[in-house]
Amino acid sequence: SVAEKTIANVPHEYHLADTPEKRAQLITLLASQSSFCFDTETTNIDPNLAELVGMSFAIKPFEAWYVPVPADQDEARKIVEEFRQLFENEAIEKTGQNIKYDAVVLKWYGVEVRGKWFDTMIAHYLIEPELRHNMDYLAETYLKYEPVSIETLIGKKGSKNQLTMRDVPVEKVAEYAAEDADVTLQLCQFFSPKLQEEGLRELYDTMEEPLIKVIVDMEFEGIRIDAGYLNSYSVELAEQIVAVERKIYEQAGMHFNIASPKQIGEVLFEKMKIPYRGAKTKTGQYSTDEAKLAELAAENPFVADILDYRGLAKLKSTYVDALPLQVNPKTGRVHSSFNQALAATGRLSSNNPNLQNIPVKTPEGRRVREAFIPRDENHVLLSADYSQIELRLIAEISGDEAMLEAFQKGQDIHRATAARVFNTPFEEVTNDQRRSAKTVNFSIIYGAGATNVSQQLGIKRQEAKELIDNYFQQYQGLKNYMESIVNFARENGYVKTLLGRRRYLRDIQSRNTLASSNAERVAINTPIQGTAADLIKVAMINIHKALQEKKLETKMILQVHDELVFDVPLGEVETVKPIISELMRTAIPNLKVPILVEMGTGRTWLEAH
Repeated sequence: SVAEKTIANVPHEYHLADTPEKRAQLITLLASQSSFCFDTETTNIDPNLAELVGMSFAIKPFEAWYVPVPADQDEARKIVEEFRQLFENEAIEKTGQNIKYDAVVLKWYGVEVRGKWFDTMIAHYLIEPELRHNMDYLAETYLKYEPVSIETLIGKKGSKNQLTMRDVPVEKVAEYAAEDADVTLQLCQFFSPKLQEEGLRELYDTMEEPLIKVIVDMEFEGIRIDAGYLNSYSVELAEQIVAVERKIYEQAGMHFNIASPKQIGEVLFEKMKIPYRGAKTKTGQYSTDEAKLAELAAENPFVADILDYRGLAKLKSTYVDALPLQVNPKTGRVHSSFNQALAATGRLSSNNPNLQNIPVKTPEGRRVREAFIPRDENHVLLSADYSQIELRLIAEISGDEAMLEAFQKGQDIHRATAARVFNTPFEEVTNDQRRSAKTVNFSIIYGAGATNVSQQLGIKRQEAKELIDNYFQQYQGLKNYMESIVNFARENGYVKTLLGRRRYLRDIQSRNTLASSNAERVAINTPIQGTAADLIKVAMINIHKALQEKKLETKMILQVHDELVFDVPLGEVETVKPIISELMRTAIPNLKVPILVEMGTGRTWLEAH
């Protein structure tokens, strides 16, 4: 570690506020500040399961306070209550590292953290989207300080005698927790001016900061799951898996472990003599990843069966069997955690469960969405989805006239593209032509080339190259955009979205062709994907605000890619539909391209979508 500084060699004053008098003094002190930093210590990394162990506070570097909270929950609530007015004071800014976590924990104690928030994790995410954002890393990198590691207190994660914070002597917790608040405050003082310098303050204030509050409410709300449905579906899937397994063994003429990439490689390329193209892996094995098998599956039904088996097994273990175990015993709901500081494009991601990866292209995958249901009989789920948002945004950002025209006329964009590329009247475009055009449209967004298109369409590389050349002939504006954005990235070292979110491309000047062409693809795609991310974030903030102002009971509960899902009382459906649709359409005002929002309601997420 580069850090020479630690709690042992840096002078600090950490106080234990463990009596009513000391707490009262601390509250008076904090109430007189325009801003304070705080952190919670709890028994669980899931804020919806956690019990509070203590709170720490700091207002200037190298000094902090720790307030222990008793294990008895009624007593704990009384102590939190003493701090309510402080947390709910709109006029005082609150600083934290991943402050969303602390806000959800306090919400369980009936306290809303109000006022402006400064989140050091989110600030760093805007400044350096590609790097890590955890506190220990930030402290070592920017303060050259190595914080006390949690492992020295509670032991290694997952070890059988791992403790919780509640089992650690209060003096030790006090030092650790106070240090957290102190270090976070120092990081805040480091990042705050930096946001200003980099021109990112407005993006933080108008988008990322208000969004944290929206996500806090979404995570607290959770979503109801039909566990019974999933359990019976699991049995059904198990039968399907056994059937596919049998089929695979029969074709192979032997039993082997289908879950082992090594054994699959040997069966396919040695026993069954399927020709193997490409290099072996570092360890000298055959590569049998998704892409490799998908390439072979086109000519080999046997390989298609293996992919089928993998898909079903993953669906069963990752979702069908895992979701019921993730139901929170306190609420009977699943509370996914939304990560605002992970995807460098600006998109949200989710985990525990990861809702972004539920496969929706297969009928089996779609059935997982049937397990997500409204809170009771008097509610329905409402799903609102941006239609073809990335294609619309590439038309907007590139200003390509042909593409804008198709959207403005409300034409089917893939059919319109095919008509131009194949020089065919719009009415006479065949389904195959439309499919080719659609593949090229999406490949262009991701900056993919002829090889990729030829694989997807199963045509020769030369044919794919001609297809792409024709495409650019018709869409000069797109071609110009791609060239100019790559040049911009080379000159400035970053690209940005319509709303000014940046992404740095350190490899764009690289001598390594693979690295630089990768960076070029990212340069082309980020302004489009990133603007789509910004668009839905602004929509979420505006909708959340509208629902609160109009005192509606409707709750926003999920965000997945370009889709928002709401839990809506039956009596509010007609009221909220126009609100949601309008605020999604106009999240970024004055666009040349029309933004289309599709909506549906239903008794399950699948039905609503």
